[in-house]
Amino acid sequence: MTDTVTTGEAGRAALGPLDVTRVMAALPHRYPMLLVDRVEEIVPDKSIRAVKAVTINEGFFQGHFPGRPIMPGVLIVEALAQAAGVLAVESLGLAGSGKLVYFMAIEEAKFRKPVEPGVLLTLEVEFVQKRSSVCKFAGRALIDGAVAATANFTAMIADPPKAA
Repeated sequence: MTDTVTTGEAGRAALGPLDVTRVMAALPHRYPMLLVDRVEEIVPDKSIRAVKAVTINEGFFQGHFPGRPIMPGVLIVEALAQAAGVLAVESLGLAGSGKLVYFMAIEEAKFRKPVEPGVLLTLEVEFVQKRSSVCKFAGRALIDGAVAATANFTAMIADPPKAA
């Protein structure tokens, strides 16, 4: 799959779509913790729209909840954070640098609609504030355009921990 470049809001070059291989190049996460399957669009320094295909094969559905599978809210927020990580890595030119994006804070998380197997969860994240090593984001997860969850969060860009 090739990347396409279009003109996004405010004349910024938008990038996308990005397949899972490109997502894995930006993030250290791997199955079962990789929660971004595809990036639809990135407007560098501004926003990202990504997708998580929620399937019954997800390990967490075995216990959350038997007979009524619902994606845990913390994993919805994690999916938003991973989308933000791709946005930060792509916007700051950090791909291949080994830098990691770590959660520092989660604020105002709200869950409006259960996320069940079989949906495409759209992850929309915007930069709220961007500094050299700390970024603030606003994110929302949608199902067919309806808001399932929202959260504001802060992340730190840092070197990975030293091996012991």
